[in-house]
Amino acid sequence: MDARVAGGERRDRPSGDHESSRAWRPVIGSRSGAPILFVVNPSSGAGKAGREWAAVETWLPSSGLPYEVAFTTRPLEATEIAQREVLASRPLVVAVGGDGTLNEVLNGFFRNGAPIPTTSKLAMVPLGTGGDFRRTLRIPVDPRQAIDVLRGGMVRRLDAGCVTYQTGEGTTAVRHFINIADAGLGGDVVFTVGNGTKRFGSAAYRIGGLRALMSFKNKPMTVDIDGATHELPKAQQVVVANCQFFGGGMKMAPSASPTDGVFDVILIKNAGKIETLRGMNDILSGKHLDQSNPKMELMYGKRVSVTSPEKVRIDVDGEAVGYLPALFEIQPGAIEFVTPR
Repeated sequence: MDARVAGGERRDRPSGDHESSRAWRPVIGSRSGAPILFVVNPSSGAGKAGREWAAVETWLPSSGLPYEVAFTTRPLEATEIAQREVLASRPLVVAVGGDGTLNEVLNGFFRNGAPIPTTSKLAMVPLGTGGDFRRTLRIPVDPRQAIDVLRGGMVRRLDAGCVTYQTGEGTTAVRHFINIADAGLGGDVVFTVGNGTKRFGSAAYRIGGLRALMSFKNKPMTVDIDGATHELPKAQQVVVANCQFFGGGMKMAPSASPTDGVFDVILIKNAGKIETLRGMNDILSGKHLDQSNPKMELMYGKRVSVTSPEKVRIDVDGEAVGYLPALFEIQPGAIEFVTPR
């Protein structure tokens, strides 16, 4: 399909890559001498992460990798743990769990909407449910291989998103994200998945998606991308993508890159339930934007505002956090992340 950008003028996708990469030699020989900190959410994936981590700890001590472990016991505790370690410049903080755990740890690298000055790096061992972020960077799903990345991977400067939104109590909140945020149907899907089906893993998003789709009604939304306004009388969802995958492996933003300094913004307009179901395979394979579809537009932007006169849920990194109005802003190269070579 045609890719258009804010302002109505046509241009190619932004080119270039602001990231700096270098060989990563973690912990061993580091000036601080501090071991790696694994932040483990044992409840991720309805307890799957905790069980898998117990298996990891049967062999991790013999790996020779200096480490410590912090287990979370409540929501947002991973953010508190990470922020404490980031302020102390712990060399490497590793999120162990799903995308929600990663999001919590990521938020510990920020304060008052801005990155905390630190030498700390972030990494991920993907256990639990979802695992969409790791697909873009090809972080191994096997724990041994993921931990091997900590030894022989590279440090990359990745973009982060910052969203200002309305909470369920009507107050304003700020949260960072590293993968994908969206408003509309996706927010309802995540809310549904988080309320009963997440234990089924990737299938949870299919189950939750069907349930949410059947009850969802398209909403009027106003989308402002870098100063250009787009009025959508009826919209299914607005996707603000830093990376490529969401919803348990759906390749919603196939060309998105976390190192290009812009969001891929996908406007899904007044799509019906049947055509949405028919298009699922195309989204799974990332082919939905290859076709001319008047109900779907791809744009690029650094600052995206989404409003609606109706109550519209949003989610960030697979977590239902609140409602519109929301302002999404890119923070280029805000986080140093250890990735495979």
